[in-house]
Amino acid sequence: MKPIKVAVIGVGNCASSLVQGVEFYRNTNSSAGLIHERIGGYGAGDVEFVMGVDVDARKVGKDISEAIFAAPNCTAVFQPTVPASGAKVIMGKILDGVADHMTGMGDRGFILADAPEATRESIVAALRESGAEVLINFLPVGSETATEFYMECALEAGVGVVNCMPVFIASRPEWEAKFRAKRLPIVGDDIKAQVGATIVHRVLSSLFGARGVTVEKTYQLNTGGNTDFMNMLDRQRLGSKKESKTEAVQAMLAQRLADENIHVGPSDYVPWQKDNKLCFLRLEGTQWGNVPMNLELRLSVEDSPNSAACVMDAIRCCKVALERGEGGALIGPSAYFCKHPPQQFNDDVAAQLVDEYISETALAAE
Repeated sequence: MKPIKVAVIGVGNCASSLVQGVEFYRNTNSSAGLIHERIGGYGAGDVEFVMGVDVDARKVGKDISEAIFAAPNCTAVFQPTVPASGAKVIMGKILDGVADHMTGMGDRGFILADAPEATRESIVAALRESGAEVLINFLPVGSETATEFYMECALEAGVGVVNCMPVFIASRPEWEAKFRAKRLPIVGDDIKAQVGATIVHRVLSSLFGARGVTVEKTYQLNTGGNTDFMNMLDRQRLGSKKESKTEAVQAMLAQRLADENIHVGPSDYVPWQKDNKLCFLRLEGTQWGNVPMNLELRLSVEDSPNSAACVMDAIRCCKVALERGEGGALIGPSAYFCKHPPQQFNDDVAAQLVDEYISETALAAE
């Protein structure tokens, strides 16, 4: 089968894990670590990265295979050899994509490239020239203007989108309508991890409800040492992120909690943690006879590889939608793979919707 041609906005840790993973699965027969081994006939190795966009001097102008290992990236290297793809990382448009405190930090932050910034026309032309079919948005949290800029580019260039960031596009009716009108698919918003803080919090919240325990208070605190956590030190950039994570949990509770009784979101930046993320969860509730109980959990994961399986499935779902001529938000895939989809479903229901969407029966029916 012809590869799925993918462009990446933001060649950071998440892009590094994804690119490494494609090469890993291309060279092995293993299905370990995948949510779905094949979608629409495509495996995890059937992706070709044809274009990267970044603003860091250590990445712009480099082949994607080289740029993914450049500072400030600090994620696990599990596939040290990634052949040159011939796809270069081009200079993007900065807008609000870089927080002020992220420059001048050496290898921990960004070094802005001394190159002319991209324009809408140049990005659209580059997407078309590359043959990209799906665009992945890996911009930092809080990059609202930059994300909207690249979404307009995607619409004009005619490519599907996987919006991995908590800037609401698929879940905003006015934006979703633009993709539907162009018959371009979008999966979003804010990608979940394979087994991360949000999915675990959702499952435990559902468990409490299913077993008759009333959740009265809950928190989720996260620490990490990658550029994502450094970026979120600017609390003004956190509005949509906190909303996305909080609503993902609230949607699973039997009764919605008052704002003062739920806290979900990033806690602090710890440089030596690098790409390791620590999550601390607590749920307080009452059970039989109104007797109190509580649960505490500590989760430790490599942050960027933890999202790659969901991104890979979302890419392949977008490709299936393109082949079917479908546009707009993909409801099932968005609900299963993202924290802030257009429609929230219980994770079991969302998984069933995805399986129905990608089933061979459904494909044959088309």
